[in-house]
Amino acid sequence: MKKSSLKHLHEAEELNITAFMNLMVILVPFLLITAVFSRMTVLELNLPALDAKANSQEKVELQLELVLRENSFDIRDANLGVIKIFPRSQGETRWDLFTDLLVEIKTRFPDEQDITLLLEPSISYKTLIHVMDRVRTADVVSVLTVETIELFPNISIGDAETDVSENNQGGEQK
Repeated sequence: MKKSSLKHLHEAEELNITAFMNLMVILVPFLLITAVFSRMTVLELNLPALDAKANSQEKVELQLELVLRENSFDIRDANLGVIKIFPRSQGETRWDLFTDLLVEIKTRFPDEQDITLLLEPSISYKTLIHVMDRVRTADVVSVLTVETIELFPNISIGDAETDVSENNQGGEQK
């Protein structure tokens, strides 16, 4: 009986992993190459608090706002009012004067990091991104070098109030 049971024993068969290895040779480089293209740049934005003006009565600080209108950029302080109005035509803006004023404000208030961008509905996305880039950093020419300085990196976005002069153009009194 022992001899008949020996006949049924089989030799261990080799495992064929050639197809699996071919798959790994193709799949690993593909995953490594596509991983480079999945990078994203994220810009963190803060929304202004609803009670920010109510709490600011204790200590008066600079609350810088930039109102983006179709015909102008209005730089103002939320507490004091308009600082400067930059007129602009279709896509034409004097970015050098705009940057110079922001650098001047930054030198007066070096600890200030926040700015609020208030947009009219007609402002294009491209204009918004261009202004955000200009507000965050500026290139300043030093004696022999050009330095990039940080201006106002903490950006909040909101809707601009409608201009009172536009609503009352017909001379009607309410």
